[in-house]
Amino acid sequence: MSSDEKAKSKTRLDLIELARRYFRKKGYKVESETTLEGYRGLSRKFDLIVQKSRLVQGVWIRDWKRTIGVNVVINLDKASEDVGFKNPILIGGQFSGHAKSYANRRKITLLTKRRMSLGLR
Repeated sequence: MSSDEKAKSKTRLDLIELARRYFRKKGYKVESETTLEGYRGLSRKFDLIVQKSRLVQGVWIRDWKRTIGVNVVINLDKASEDVGFKNPILIGGQFSGHAKSYANRRKITLLTKRRMSLGLR
């Protein structure tokens, strides 16, 4: 593994740990890297599953340097719906305008590293 790949892997692990701490502080029970079979028979992978009382939400973490587009938000929405989760959560650096609009209409939470860091103070 090159030093560049190691650095990417470390920043992703740091972001996952930040997300775990953020959700635990908010009172969620957190489960890591889970693959579930959806109603359509497809395997659906989530970076985290968070649960607070009866609400169970799937979380995808995308540690990309580029803007996250609406296609990623739609895919998360479909994956969550397929396994019976409502109101999924997407964590990333920044989101396109279309991604924000779609997420707002479909009740998908978009979180940034900065917002999570501020939430831990």
